[in-house]
Formats: sequence, structure tokens, C-alpha cells
Amino acid sequence: MPASRGPRRALSAAAVAAVLLAGATGCGDESGKEPAAASVPASAEASASASVSVSAAASVPVSASPSAAASSPAPTRAVTPPPAPTRLTVAVDTRGGRLALVRGGAPQEFTVTLRNGNTAEYRHLLVALQMEILVGEPGNPQGSGPGFLLERLDPTGSGGWRPADFRIANDAKPPSLFSGGSALAREAVRVERYRLRATAGGPTGSSPVVVSFIDTDADREVAAHVVLGHTTG
Repeated sequence: MPASRGPRRALSAAAVAAVLLAGATGCGDESGKEPAAASVPASAEASASASVSVSAAASVPVSASPSAAASSPAPTRAVTPPPAPTRLTVAVDTRGGRLALVRGGAPQEFTVTLRNGNTAEYRHLLVALQMEILVGEPGNPQGSGPGFLLERLDPTGSGGWRPADFRIANDAKPPSLFSGGSALAREAVRVERYRLRATAGGPTGSSPVVVSFIDTDADREVAAHVVLGHTTG
């Protein structure tokens, strides 16, 4: 029928166009070259590449390089320096700073303090006391005998006074000839109490009392001696 020819013609024309288009894209030109591909704008390619690079970098974790970790300083700890070395110190004290005795009168007390340092300890540390022979004042008759009595307070705490060695001579006694003494630990303190009396028949005059500190195990003095002024009238 004439009314049905329109659609058939339109369909045939479309099929022909499709065949021609397929032939144009599937075959090269006469020289054998492939047909040119559709071009993409350069800006679009750069944008796509940049977006891929940024996303890739964001997805990879950042780690410190081994060289940077090795060069970082290790934490330091505060180190306490060792204490400074200290040595034995001694002191002799009495009322008025000197001994002022009267023959037949009351004795006068004095103390000897030993304060040890941190460098040595002693098993036998002896306090030795000596005085030179009194010459006497002109016109004063001199008594016989040593004329002095030295006593030390018992260190055991009994409260009693005990006779102590008191050398009266004009020469020095070598440290190797001394014996005895008490122990003194590192940084320990020892206080010895003495009293000296001038007897009624003794001499008068002035002569200092020399206090020495002797390590009888090593046969040597371990501190400078101390001189205590003395007068007997």
C-alpha cells in the first residue's frame, strides 16, 4: 500500500548510512595510514595526571629516613658528680682560748675534736699531748717532779676521769714509738674531753701544750698538730 512506503524508505536510508560510516572508520586511507584518533585537549590530560599524582601521594604514609633518626641526639640522664674529697680536721678548745693554771688549784678542761673526711678511715688514731719543761719565772722557787696531772673523761660513758699520758720533754717523740688509739670511721666525729691540773709542788712558768694526731698503724701524723697556750703561776 502507498501509505507504508515512507517508513521503509527511511529505514533503508539509515541502514545505508550506517554501512558507509562503518567502512569509513574501519579502513585506512589510500596510503595505508590509520585514521587519526580523536584529540583530547592538553589541559585535560595535565589536570587528570595531576589529580592522579596528588591522590597517590596522599595515600602513601610518610616515614622518617634512617639517617635522620640516627642523627637525632639520644636523651641524656643527669649524672650526680662524686663528692669532693675531704680529710681529717681537728680543733682544740678551752675556756678563754688558753690554759691558765695555779699550783694546787682546780684543773682546767679542754676538748679535742676530730672530724674525719671521706677519704680515709683509721683503726687506731691516737691523740698525743706534750709540753716542754718549764724554766720558771725569775725569783720563783721550782718544785720537784713533773708537777702536772692530765686526765681524760672515760669515753665509755661512766662519767669518770682517768689518767692520760702527758709527755714533758724538750725533744720530739717519733710517731713510730707511739701505740694505741681508737677507731675513726669515714665522716665520723669524735670529741675527747681532757683536764689538766698543776700540782702544789710543781714548777711555774709558761710553755704551750702541743696536741698531735698519730695513726699508730701507719706510724705517721695524719693532721697538723695544734698548739694550746699554757701558763702556770
